[in-house]
Order: sequence, then structure tokens, then C-alpha cells
Amino acid sequence: MLGAIIGDIVGSRFEFGPTPEKDFELFTAECSYTDDTICTVAIADAILNERSYKEALLDWCHRYPEPMGGYGNMFYDWLHETNPQPKNSFGNGAAMRVSPVGWLFSDWEEVIAEAKKSAEISHNHEEGIKGAQCIAEVIYWLRHMRFTKSDVERKIEKFYGELPPMRNIRKIGAQGHFDGTCQETVPMALRCFMDANSFEDTIRLAVLCDGDTDTKACIAGAVAEAYYEIPERMEEKAFSYLPDDMLEVLSQFYDRIQLDINK
Repeated sequence: MLGAIIGDIVGSRFEFGPTPEKDFELFTAECSYTDDTICTVAIADAILNERSYKEALLDWCHRYPEPMGGYGNMFYDWLHETNPQPKNSFGNGAAMRVSPVGWLFSDWEEVIAEAKKSAEISHNHEEGIKGAQCIAEVIYWLRHMRFTKSDVERKIEKFYGELPPMRNIRKIGAQGHFDGTCQETVPMALRCFMDANSFEDTIRLAVLCDGDTDTKACIAGAVAEAYYEIPERMEEKAFSYLPDDMLEVLSQFYDRIQLDINK
């Protein structure tokens, strides 16, 4: 979960800002958490405190109505309806908020079912659901199956489709294309994880691909956390950007993870 939040914060200043350059500074005064972090915290809160995904998302997004970069147009409309209903969306929001599902459920069938539930309240298009299930399942594989990256990539190709080569992802970024769908962002983020050699390198690769930098790095970071140790300096820096209520959910989240490990 913190991996997703770090990716979001690092990528935030580039989403609508300057093109990232090699060796860019990870954390600056221009960085902030965005809707990606808010929604990820909401999903964790829902699971940890037995709330519905819909209730938790509405609560957290209304607590923070104007995050850096705002909310996507369709999701913004959903948030402000009297009785929000699914929008048949396949936007990448379904995948960027799902990482707590991959961590807080230990049964494979539950992971798949809960990923679907977390997506379909707003993103009920099959591609939106598929994107969320893919990321939650990859986190599950890495945590419980001790898969290598090659194992994971073969599984992804079998169940979700082939990942694009990095050269194609960089071409999209160079053309200024904004990758806002699950069909694009999820494979891109996974390729960045596959090609990286550390947690930090995963985040850097995702941001350097440009486009929807915060969400791509959020998804890539979520997966990378299940494989790599997060450097302590990055953890501490990310904490400094977050308000107390988000930190409380993070603390509760990692207490639960540690409890599960010790069982």
C-alpha cells in the first residue's frame, strides 16, 4: 500500500507538469498525494473497518474534495451524484486503488472477488474490473507464491495478455499520449516493474515513461512493494506528505499485515 502511495507522490508533479528527466529528484515541494492515494486509503479503510467500498470511497473523497490534479471527470460525476451508480468506466482508477486487496486477503478466490467488488462500484466495464483483478492478483502471487518475475510475466500473459516492450511505452510518452485507461496503464506499469532492479528503479521507470505519471507509478509501486524492500528514507519522506487520518489507516494496515505474518 505504501508502495502505491510513494509512486503517486513522486509522480504527482509530472502529471500536468514538466517532462521528467533522468535522475530527477524524487520528492520536492511540488509533490503531493493525489486522488490515487485518497482512493487507495479508502479501499484499505473499507477492508480494515468492515465498511462497503462505496461508503469508504465517498467518505474519503469528500473529505479531500480537491486533491492535486483533481479527480477524473467520470469519477468526479460519480462522487457528486445523489445515489452514485457505476459508470461503465475502464479508466485506470480501478487498478490504482486496488493494492490493499492484494495484501489484506490471503485466499486467491477472495482476492479476485474483492478486486471485482472494489472496481465495479464505479468502474464496472470488463476492462476496468480486469485491470483491478490483475494488479491484486500479481500482488497475491508475489506475496504468497514466491514467484520470480519471469513466473509472474508468464502468468500475466496467460490470464491477462502480453506486456508491451519498454520501447513501445517510451514511444507513447514521447508522443505526449495520456494513458488514462486500464488497458494501457496496467501493462505499462507492470512492464516498468519487470524491467526494474529495485523499488526506487521501478518508480523512476514508471515516471520516466511520462503520461499519467502518478497513476502509472502508483500501480508499479504497489506491485514493487510486494517484491522489494522500500528504502526507509523513501518511507519517511512519503509519511511527511500525508495527513493524520491517512497515517492512522496506514498504521492499522501494517499492523494487520504483521499480525497475519506472525500467525
